[in-house]
Amino acid sequence: MTTLLRRLVVLGLLTISVPAVWAQDTPASAPSAAQGSGPAAESAAPAAPDAAAAPAAPTEPQLIGTDKINSGDTAWMLTSTALVLMMTIPGLALFYGGMVRKKNVLATLMQSFAITCVVTILWWLIGYSWAFTPGSAYLGGATRALFNGMTIMKDANKITVSHLALTIPETVYAMFQLTFAIITPALIAGAFADRMKFSAMLIFMSVWSLVVYCPIAHWVWEPSGWLAVKGVLDYAGGTVVHINAGIAGLASCLVLGKRVGYGKEAMPPHNLTLTLIGASLLWVGWFGFNAGSAVAADGRAGMAMVATQIATAAAALGWMFAEWIVKGKPSVLGIASGAVAGLVAITPASGFVGPTPAVIIGIVAGVICFLAATSLKSALGYDDSLDAFGVHCIGGIIGALLTGVFASKEISGADGSVITQLWGVGTTLIYGFVMSFIILKVIDMTIGLRVTEEQEREGLDISLHGERVE
Repeated sequence: MTTLLRRLVVLGLLTISVPAVWAQDTPASAPSAAQGSGPAAESAAPAAPDAAAAPAAPTEPQLIGTDKINSGDTAWMLTSTALVLMMTIPGLALFYGGMVRKKNVLATLMQSFAITCVVTILWWLIGYSWAFTPGSAYLGGATRALFNGMTIMKDANKITVSHLALTIPETVYAMFQLTFAIITPALIAGAFADRMKFSAMLIFMSVWSLVVYCPIAHWVWEPSGWLAVKGVLDYAGGTVVHINAGIAGLASCLVLGKRVGYGKEAMPPHNLTLTLIGASLLWVGWFGFNAGSAVAADGRAGMAMVATQIATAAAALGWMFAEWIVKGKPSVLGIASGAVAGLVAITPASGFVGPTPAVIIGIVAGVICFLAATSLKSALGYDDSLDAFGVHCIGGIIGALLTGVFASKEISGADGSVITQLWGVGTTLIYGFVMSFIILKVIDMTIGLRVTEEQEREGLDISLHGERVE
């Protein structure tokens, strides 16, 4: 095991260091159209004839006059922030809570709620600064640690804005991005449902958020990040959120091992009503996730909303019909899972594609994620309890690659490249898996990851929290 850990550490270091060679081909200040329609995306559009005289786009947060804040953009981003927070609590909590056995439902709900609280504090502490301020090509600086410098001066009519969102207060932008940082680790919990210690979960999610999520968010979404410079497109989180969470989920279920009785005992969802309600809340909240990533109330936000709705419907139907053909009956769990697969797959593409490509992305995601969550999982024998890997990682990969196929320069000002997208996908898979594996192993060797067999059979609600659903 020591030799294996050494090799994994070396692989993780190579993943960080090798990109430096690629990034040297392009200046670190090169613009990125990776997320949203803010200054980064606008700078990717063809230059105007008098571009030489235009002031350079800001590269760090700054203080501006309050008269430059757009009230429409701000109102939409406040709404989007609330929508995306709703995706985790209660959306994801209910979606996952309905799929576990009754003896574990409170523990599952508790995970989403606790992650929301912990990540919020970490984001204020240093997470936002590491992810969304200039620093190196691999990690942001500490200028916004403790939200230092983020302010509003009422008498002077001054307010700070992020260089990534010049028309809204930086406080709003930071909170919007916080909701992404919250849901990403919460998604991982679906892979290890029913068997991880609550204390181990808190430590893992805390370390993972800072060591894995923040760097990858910086690489892709901060214009000076090396993947952004490379030209990787990720409008709202296909790589940063879904591939990242999904591959960490696979590492989790491999390190933890299978649930007691898995493959021998029936483990049906205890309440699919909760799951469908949760999926519905995720669907509605996802408009904030994708259309909100425009960071403006504009036409691109509207197109992202259209693409999201169409792709989700197509994926839900794709999964439903695939299951109907293979198993003879369409299920509620199936159509709900298909909808989530569509939401995942359209996430990286939503601000780059039109309606027809969105249909294609949705159908492909619905069918392939169904096969990944059933046939692939069965063939390889891993216990991904609630299909975090099968839906989020596989769906994210599909969406990221098809973004390279269908990205429209007319819509986004950015050209797509499947090869470039592969760099983003491959880097996220390698770095995410290696670092997650190391973090999990360290926790396992110190305080232990898994509950005892007796606790698992009794149920985590009683054994970890002293409560139960009657």
